[in-house]
Amino acid sequence: MKLEKNQSIIASLLGSTVSGVFEIGLFHPLDTTAKRLMNNKENVNFTNVKQVVLRDHHHKGWVRGLPSLYPGLGFATSYKITQRIYKYTGQNVLKNYLLNNHKTKFENFFGEKNGKVMISAVSGSLIGIGEIALLPLDILKIKSQVNPEALSNKGIVELIKKEKFNLYAGWRWTALRNAPGSFTLFGASTFFKSKIFGLDINDRATLFQHFVTSSLASTSCILVSSPMDVIKTRIQAQDFGKAESGVKIIKDMLRKEGPGSFFKGVVPKIGSIGPKLTFSFTIAQYLIDYFNVMLKKQ
Repeated sequence: MKLEKNQSIIASLLGSTVSGVFEIGLFHPLDTTAKRLMNNKENVNFTNVKQVVLRDHHHKGWVRGLPSLYPGLGFATSYKITQRIYKYTGQNVLKNYLLNNHKTKFENFFGEKNGKVMISAVSGSLIGIGEIALLPLDILKIKSQVNPEALSNKGIVELIKKEKFNLYAGWRWTALRNAPGSFTLFGASTFFKSKIFGLDINDRATLFQHFVTSSLASTSCILVSSPMDVIKTRIQAQDFGKAESGVKIIKDMLRKEGPGSFFKGVVPKIGSIGPKLTFSFTIAQYLIDYFNVMLKKQ
């Protein structure tokens, strides 16, 4: 069933919101685990992994210590739902704009099928760069996960007034991570839908088709963006006002930890963030299609 190019913005908003809510509820502990592993500067093994992940609650064991993996849930909820609405709705709107106004240019340059893949990829990349506007919420979420002392006894309004542009720490590295990451996520999804299932860019996919292509696209996205994500996380996890630059962090990582440190946490990211991104991407795309059909029936 072919969808019209101008999908309903309301359908995109509904699908993205539901996706973000479910993602937070199910995957926030895994996100906290990945962030703490990325920010840890020592070698992690079976003897100390519990202490790194559960921190002061490691003596309670994995089951009783599970609540400690839900820090900053308010920041996380605000950030993740806002991000998913912006990312999935924004990419959908920009993609359809490019399809309606610049499809011929893309197809002439990249070919008919590759042109549509590039439209998805470029629209995703541009939207990904724009995510730096949401950095304050992301930074507060990360600090609550890996450096909660920086937020102790401080309200969000007080933090915003006091820190101002410090809440945009690492914005360059965030843009450098998001540009190729979102390019890969949306481009790979469209590419795999075409190659594996023979679907056009605006064909309605089944839930299974969304799941398969989202899984492949999410894994590709994580691998491409991992080095920049590690740098971004370490910048944002610092105490407020600490100005250790990304370049210095890179030099220290290469000197003290080696090149492999840029992929620290990549295994738990693929095992945790991968399913989370796959889940949210699958649900968002499926529900956007679903709500779009339902709204048209009305």
